Amino acid sequence: MSMNPRLIFRWTAFLLAGGYCIHTLILGEWGEFGGPFRFLTIWGLFCAFFAFSRLMALEEERSTCRWDGFISMAAVLNTMVLILYWRIFYADSVLVTGDGGFTEYHLEIYRHALGPALIVIDALFIHRSFIRVWAAAAWLVGVIGTYIALAELVWQPLNNTPSGTVTSGFPYDFLNNLEFADRAVFYSINFGTALVLLVVYAAIAWGIRRRFPAPATP
Repeated sequence: MSMNPRLIFRWTAFLLAGGYCIHTLILGEWGEFGGPFRFLTIWGLFCAFFAFSRLMALEEERSTCRWDGFISMAAVLNTMVLILYWRIFYADSVLVTGDGGFTEYHLEIYRHALGPALIVIDALFIHRSFIRVWAAAAWLVGVIGTYIALAELVWQPLNNTPSGTVTSGFPYDFLNNLEFADRAVFYSINFGTALVLLVVYAAIAWGIRRRFPAPATP
């Protein structure tokens, strides 16, 4: 009996995401308030895990809810994490790794390369997401807005490290070197980037749906 390649792909992606979520909860750095959840990468990881759990429910016919908006958001969020991480890393690796190097290569490869690629592949080619762009945009506003609010109102006031020339407590070193106005510009640029990515993915998804009709099953 032949195996369903789509089922194999989704089980693999689901188990990888779940495994790295458990790794984060058990072995993540909890020395500061908020622990690993101070980092947007971890939000992307857990969003991808939940997205894959819903995709598995669809695949195994345990649910009929497609979660188009959330899955589209998870793909965009993980892409944004990937772009931000590597852009800052190649500008100055110390700003994102603390010591300029990788402590666990498998974590960096999954969180900032393989993991985002898996959710984007499923969203575009298998699930055929990005059909409810406004719902995805609403999810992006909610998730990114919540992250920024926590960073400004909770993590920065309650944490002492890392520290910078302006303030301390923000999870990323470079944010502690920026005044609020500069941080607001940074947030706005990256939120704008997320919306542009959403539009780009929606256009790609439309082209895929036109060129390759959707399969009968989810």
